Amino acid sequence: MMVEDLRSATMCKVAVLQHVAFTKNRLSGLRLTSESRHLNGLGTPKNLAFKAACCLLHRKPADAIPACLRFEAECASSECFHSPSKMLKAGYFRTTPMKNSLFIAASLSMSCLMAAGLSPTLAPASGAEDPFLWLEEIEGPRALAWAHTENDRTLSALQSDPRYQRFYGEALHILQAKDRIPYVSMGRRGLDNFWQDENHVRGVLRRTTLESYRSQAPRWETILDVDALADADKKNWVFKGVSCLPPEERLCLLNLSEGGKDAVFVREFDAVAKTFVTNGFALPEGKQQVTWVNSDTVLIARDWGEGTMTQAGYPFVVKELKRAQSLAEAHEVFRGEPTDVEATPFVLRDSEGTIHATGADRRISSFEHEYVLFGSKPIKLNLPKKSTIGGIASGRLLVTLNEDWMPPSGDTPFSAGSIISYDLIEWKQDPLRATPTLVFKPGPRQAISGFTATRNLLILTILDNVQSRAFVYKYHQGAWQATPIPLPDNASVGIAAASGETDEAMFTVSSLLSPTMLWYFDAATGRLETLKTTPPRFDPSRHVVEQFEAISRDGARIPYFLLRPTSARFDGSTPTLLYGYGGFQIPLIPSYAGLTGRLWLEQGNAYVVANLRGGGEFGPQWHQTAQGATKQRTWDDFIAVAEDLIRRKITSPRRLGVVGGSQGGLLVGTAITQRPDLINAAILQVPLFDMVRFTKLGAGASWISEYGDPSIPDQRKWLEAYSPYQRLVPGKTYPAPFILTSTKDDRVHPAHGRKAAARLAALGQPYLYYENTDGGHSATANLIEQARRIALEYTYASRRLVDE
Repeated sequence: MMVEDLRSATMCKVAVLQHVAFTKNRLSGLRLTSESRHLNGLGTPKNLAFKAACCLLHRKPADAIPACLRFEAECASSECFHSPSKMLKAGYFRTTPMKNSLFIAASLSMSCLMAAGLSPTLAPASGAEDPFLWLEEIEGPRALAWAHTENDRTLSALQSDPRYQRFYGEALHILQAKDRIPYVSMGRRGLDNFWQDENHVRGVLRRTTLESYRSQAPRWETILDVDALADADKKNWVFKGVSCLPPEERLCLLNLSEGGKDAVFVREFDAVAKTFVTNGFALPEGKQQVTWVNSDTVLIARDWGEGTMTQAGYPFVVKELKRAQSLAEAHEVFRGEPTDVEATPFVLRDSEGTIHATGADRRISSFEHEYVLFGSKPIKLNLPKKSTIGGIASGRLLVTLNEDWMPPSGDTPFSAGSIISYDLIEWKQDPLRATPTLVFKPGPRQAISGFTATRNLLILTILDNVQSRAFVYKYHQGAWQATPIPLPDNASVGIAAASGETDEAMFTVSSLLSPTMLWYFDAATGRLETLKTTPPRFDPSRHVVEQFEAISRDGARIPYFLLRPTSARFDGSTPTLLYGYGGFQIPLIPSYAGLTGRLWLEQGNAYVVANLRGGGEFGPQWHQTAQGATKQRTWDDFIAVAEDLIRRKITSPRRLGVVGGSQGGLLVGTAITQRPDLINAAILQVPLFDMVRFTKLGAGASWISEYGDPSIPDQRKWLEAYSPYQRLVPGKTYPAPFILTSTKDDRVHPAHGRKAAARLAALGQPYLYYENTDGGHSATANLIEQARRIALEYTYASRRLVDE
């Protein structure tokens, strides 16, 4: 519904009353705080909403979004509050057409209403003066009541749109489709799969054979029904993975989260008897890492009591626990530092399950490791800090390097992004003097995508200008020999599974327009075949994929993939969603966009994936050039891609929206605060937002190496310069963002999203906010919740970018 001309006070009142009906009378459920009552003295929240809307709607288009700081001074003195019948005579209602929809008008009126309930004045958004610190109390009654009110408003606005039910139905159909690929792990007892559908909302862990898996209808054996377990335990269980003891793989450590948090309960499970082990290992909830040593011994890093957790909220003390011992009886074997990110145990096994070393990985920062081997005398390995032990293949220990390195035992340097290896026997005899050799060195536009070991071989996938290639590596006569695996070209390739008993592996192969295929490969025989294929979810013939490059502020070339209709007019009229991440050396690899195709592309819209600095598309240097003091380069790259899309007339600011989650949510936050003129929609999923307080929220302190430390004055300066929360200021118009988070997110604290919404409300800016109770950092705990989130997002995007 469009509000074209408010010619009378009666029309204003009708509009607001329609909004009241539109929200199913949920306005009457709002609670006004004592701080807000002094603003009105006008009775019910419904009346306040009406009068706030009048104040907003009577203004000229140029100032149609007044700051709520001026709410009392300007609105309360207005005739709108006291005598709507006098408004027309006084000239408050303009005949100039208003281009904002009732949806936006209602959002604005609610913003002022919420701001009144939050704070009578808008204090600075940093330090002790932050007026919204109370939203940092995750389960605080006041914060939860605020979130509930926001959820009601958002769901009422978006779920009443007729497109929502269609989007939800189509999303749920695709997510729960029986013909989607059941991805598996390859174990000694068969192929294991975790599956969710309409009958298994929480999921079922099941097993089949390779022979059966090749068929159209595999015969599955249920190992664990998580729905039945949750019902029996009366717990909101979310399955978080399982670790089984090699080589038998009968005894398993099952990770269960209550509501989807990173913190898990650990319980020992017998995968053959399909029951929990009586008096078996059972650990209470916590952020913890548990590793098998043998059937009666595990290594554990967890909260052991005061003084055993880092600032980031992770453990730095590792203990050994024997069967039948209580946690209090566990023996300490390693202690890191409270300033570390965390310490985790590791057990180095070959493909047959033989242990070659045990130790601890001390994570000094998100990207720096210090490895210590256990023994009669602990040995601190002399590997570079930016390196990672990657396992054993072909009888050699693998290490990946994220920095250039000259080993102390040789005169040949290795470059960042390489894989090196040590002869396992030599390394075990003297790990400090063993000589490494090169396995893989990346070219200028290459990066490691993934690798794994089979019984005798190393399987490696790389990115070459963000296109994938796969290889088999074999160590023979003192050197590694690489053989390409002839998978389809111009596609994204990922390692889906590998066997430790044989040299078999599975790969996912897809592109933005080609449905995902699951390929089977046997390196011993050379057999290569397609096992499974995802049916098309949309018509690819109506779309085309192009790869372009934008030029960032400092001249860097930033690649991006554009997925657009073949009929696009290049006049700026195509609604376009731009997705990005750009952090933690994580690459964005173009893969099949089934849901995006069905819900967005088939409506004649476009979708873009940007490969920003800070990510891992081109290796460590691509990441490190946009880290810490230079993190602004990531934000500049995203803006450059947006500008390039507009320059090419693919879209326009009116039709461009941006999307990102977690670090990507921070990316979107910087876009809307630094260049709000470029975009008209913004979806922030479980975002970081307050970069002045991020180290005090959730696991934020673990990301200091990515962003900087706000407790250090020089670093605080660059954080304040781009922190979206601090850059939400009066006098600017922002593109009505949609912010989504989860109460159970114990990684990126929900206060980031909460405070973003609260500050927008205090500024009188339109926005939508939705906080799912469960889901943790994924923001959804099951396929039903995921379908709802997706439908909400595409409904919002359609309203902002497609509607006239």
